[in-house]
Amino acid sequence: MTADFLVTDPLSTAPPASTPAVTVTSGGEALLGVLHIPAGAGPHPVVVLLNGFPGNERNFDLAQALRRAGYATLVFHYRGSWGVGGSWSWRNVLDDAIRVVAAVREDAFSIAHRLDPRRLAVVGHSLGGFAALMTAAADPGVGAVVSVAGFDFGPASVASLADPEVRSAYVEAWDGELLPLRGTSGEALVAEMEAAGQAWSLARLAPRLADRPVMLVGTGRDTVTPADVHHRPLVEAYQAHPVHRLEHRLFPTDHALSDHRVALARTIADFLDRRLRTPV
Repeated sequence: MTADFLVTDPLSTAPPASTPAVTVTSGGEALLGVLHIPAGAGPHPVVVLLNGFPGNERNFDLAQALRRAGYATLVFHYRGSWGVGGSWSWRNVLDDAIRVVAAVREDAFSIAHRLDPRRLAVVGHSLGGFAALMTAAADPGVGAVVSVAGFDFGPASVASLADPEVRSAYVEAWDGELLPLRGTSGEALVAEMEAAGQAWSLARLAPRLADRPVMLVGTGRDTVTPADVHHRPLVEAYQAHPVHRLEHRLFPTDHALSDHRVALARTIADFLDRRLRTPV
């Protein structure tokens, strides 16, 4: 029987597992990252893990679980967050994600860390789920994508800003999350969202994801990205296009999946094992 990757450390093989700090330059700033490399010669499939806003939950449990399951997993900070230089913005998050996904496929990086650039997935939570889908749609080299409690900047979210009370609530809520960030404000973030409009609608990505493995994980007790606004409409849009290799789950949990972390790790690892494990 194969050992359970969630509760069993893998056998030690040479070279051993390691956790190097890495940097990737994006927009002239050094993004700080931590790469979780499995033991063994590899080359290992690689997962870029995208955090949400403002990065309080960094999902290192997923990085460690995926490492034990055989995936090299990179977690990093976006520009303007947690001591990284530059200014925070939604656009910079998207640009940083695209840059990091490209960087891990570069020969020098992939060879140095025993990575297989042909087997690369992007997994994101909340804002990171939005960024994961946007990144995969922009980069056909992404082999699979997972969005967990993803925030959809599309029709329902933008339309709701027409209500002054809703708009004010967004500004106030985001102003309260700025301590680890710099160069932005709640007003600036709302204005950027309004300016993007339908360009950031996740449903519009369906044609570019039609033949890619996509996993959408929703959260049924979520007050940040309610499933009726951010999950179910997107599932329906991708089914209608269709996105042929779409999979979706809805867990009865909160936005951070506080009581479903094991189920989340199993769901993501199972999806990647079926969709990414075999070399192309």
